[in-house]
Amino acid sequence: MRCAVLGLHWQVNVIKPEGFFGGMLAEPVSRSGVVERAARFHRAAREAGAELAFTRFTVPVGEGGLVRNTAFMRAVGDAQEAFRPDAPGSGLIAEMSDAGGRVVDNQRLSGLAGNDLVPWLREQGIDTLLITGVATNLTVEQTARHGTDLGFTAHVVRDCVAAADEAVHAASLANLDLASAGCLAAEEALALLG
Repeated sequence: MRCAVLGLHWQVNVIKPEGFFGGMLAEPVSRSGVVERAARFHRAAREAGAELAFTRFTVPVGEGGLVRNTAFMRAVGDAQEAFRPDAPGSGLIAEMSDAGGRVVDNQRLSGLAGNDLVPWLREQGIDTLLITGVATNLTVEQTARHGTDLGFTAHVVRDCVAAADEAVHAASLANLDLASAGCLAAEEALALLG
């Protein structure tokens, strides 16, 4: 087994009050303590030899691979200046930016879609994904399901993800226990790394 940690949307636009989704996510994310737990988990996983990749939702000039086929995609498309790759809101939050690893941009809900992450994972011999990020019911669930469909063993690290609503978060984790290889606590995920 060879593992990679995928850190999804740990960026200012999603996590911080000044970010585009800050009004919806900043307070519940802060209250949950997930940022500190995930930052510790990323560092420990890297020290244990896991590859680490962060995804950022960005919208380049010309919209890149953005398809405005959902309310979420229409909203970010309409506010695309805030999501330019060099916009302050597109940057990783400070707590994650010193973790090292690869940073991959995309314009899809799944962190594995519309970029070169899957071929890179395969080149590294990765067969197992440990997924962290925000929001549990959006990019985290979509990426875990997508990774599972691509043949990866995908585990969401349950104490390193968060959503705007606790009931939605819990329902998403319950779905993922069935639709992926199952959710793990950070301690359990680190045990997989030896």
